[in-house]
Amino acid sequence: MKCSQPLCPLTQALSVIGGKWKPLIIYYLDGSNKRFGQLDAIIPGISRKVLTTQLNELRRDKLIERKAYAETPPRVEYSLTSKGQELLPILNSIGSWGMYLVDKYKAESSGNKSED
Repeated sequence: MKCSQPLCPLTQALSVIGGKWKPLIIYYLDGSNKRFGQLDAIIPGISRKVLTTQLNELRRDKLIERKAYAETPPRVEYSLTSKGQELLPILNSIGSWGMYLVDKYKAESSGNKSED
């Protein structure tokens, strides 16, 4: 894979899903729609302003969709689009690799050096 800015495929992908919060939002939307308040409650440490910004960016990139219901009080739900669902196996692989790194770190910290 050749990467020449700005058309580097890796740079393009990371510009869409990079950062601390977007992968978590996608992860928590897997399998069920969530309301803003639910996402706010289950994602530790995210501010409401940042959550709003990240949701808008994910919508702009067509990874999630927002459905507003004509009810009182108003209800809005977020869900993954098919494009967002395509990311799940990739994020799961990254998560598995992350678990490997955590386990390796724990082993090294306890004095059991693993060789890779």
